[in-house]
Amino acid sequence: MHYKEEPTFPDNFFWGASSAAWQVEGATNEDGRSVSTIDLNSQKKKPFADNSIASDHYHHYKEDVALMKEAGFTSYRFSIAWPRIYPDKTGVPNQKGIDFYNNLINELVKSGIEPIVTLYHYDLPLWVDQEYDGWYGRGIIDAFEQYVRKCFIEFGDRVKYWLSINEQNMQIVYGHWLGTCKYPDTWFKDQWKVNHIMNLCHAKAVIACHELVENGKIGPVPGMVPIYSNTGNPMDQIARLNAEEFTEKIWNDFYVHHKYSNFIQNYWKENDIDPDIREGDQEIFEQAKIDFFGVNCYRSNTAAEAKIDEDAQDYELNKYGIKGQLKFPVVPGNYKLVYNDYVEYTDWDWEIDPVAIRYVLRDMWNLYQLPMVITENGYGAHEDIDENGEINDTERIDYLRNQIYQVGLAIQDGAEVIGYNPWSFTDLLSTGNGMAKRYGLVFINRTDDDLRDLARIKKASYYWYSDLIKSNGKNWGN
Repeated sequence: MHYKEEPTFPDNFFWGASSAAWQVEGATNEDGRSVSTIDLNSQKKKPFADNSIASDHYHHYKEDVALMKEAGFTSYRFSIAWPRIYPDKTGVPNQKGIDFYNNLINELVKSGIEPIVTLYHYDLPLWVDQEYDGWYGRGIIDAFEQYVRKCFIEFGDRVKYWLSINEQNMQIVYGHWLGTCKYPDTWFKDQWKVNHIMNLCHAKAVIACHELVENGKIGPVPGMVPIYSNTGNPMDQIARLNAEEFTEKIWNDFYVHHKYSNFIQNYWKENDIDPDIREGDQEIFEQAKIDFFGVNCYRSNTAAEAKIDEDAQDYELNKYGIKGQLKFPVVPGNYKLVYNDYVEYTDWDWEIDPVAIRYVLRDMWNLYQLPMVITENGYGAHEDIDENGEINDTERIDYLRNQIYQVGLAIQDGAEVIGYNPWSFTDLLSTGNGMAKRYGLVFINRTDDDLRDLARIKKASYYWYSDLIKSNGKNWGN
């Protein structure tokens, strides 16, 4: 719809940014924190840095929060590291880990910044992986519930917005490169048992939050990549629907309706898959009523028909940020993803498509009628300090301006959106590309192979975003 007036944002709209513990904190061997599986995974990402130091937020959190306050933030989405709270199987919580998050939360609250906390963002404790076979064994359910209940008890007096599991859909769809998959030869069938266990953990977190946190709200964080049809060919449209189901909709429907769709049940039957649904599981799901969705959305994808006799192709991400190195997936008989001639691409072959975020917000609102908060949306780029000691990231400003404008249009369309928290506040380790792929509003003065001095340097986008949010979305700048 065309609107006569420019989009506006609610007076209580949350403006902030996002991070994740394993990508920003560092201090992986300090104050009682134990090893996580993502630590081991990041150590294999050479030539990129591992997360042992990352952006050193653990030692710089006061400085980082001061920069947030200066920018005018009213929210900050971050995650808690499970192995910093429960470093081993004894069941004894790590007080120093609890103290760190208490100090961070107190600093945020004192600065007028609403903490939005993710309970699980990929940092599975190694002891859980060894004791329960990671997400494959049902023993993880009790361990996860113990962890989340401790978080609610310790922090729930100040934290009212909680997120259960970050991008559960992506952890299943791309389990090979996100580390969820432990046994590649059987992953095709295993993934649905793993997903069911993750659903039980999500449900346990939702139930515990409503029990323990007064006025607490909790929701999932799907990774949303809207799918367009490549052409008007009806089979491309079916491919689009298939891609949407297999990468996003199966999860979102389950979070809201607490049951697996006919589509996925027919798929399991067709492929002789047993997701190991047991007596009592459904009763748990029925109690887990979510309050809102966190939404991670960076880009769109485009789908085309993949005939049953086509060769399969795994999704191969662009590792070094040289255009043209990404390989789109081909799933014979279901769908394949292809390049879209109507959008531009980043150096990592990610679509630059601001309309995608409006599409997602409008579609999710129409389907689920639940409030949404943007928890990730951002522009990754090669960057360094120029000869004047500055970072003039004009392309990021253009990206954010266009994306936020589309969020405003989604609100005009009728979607209830309560906040915008782009990825990321400071530069941090990109999941597959280390410090080489920078997303931050604030530059961290280090590279993958040189720690430099870890100074915080405001980018041009920091100043632009600060002006925008202090005007509550009215001052769009040049």
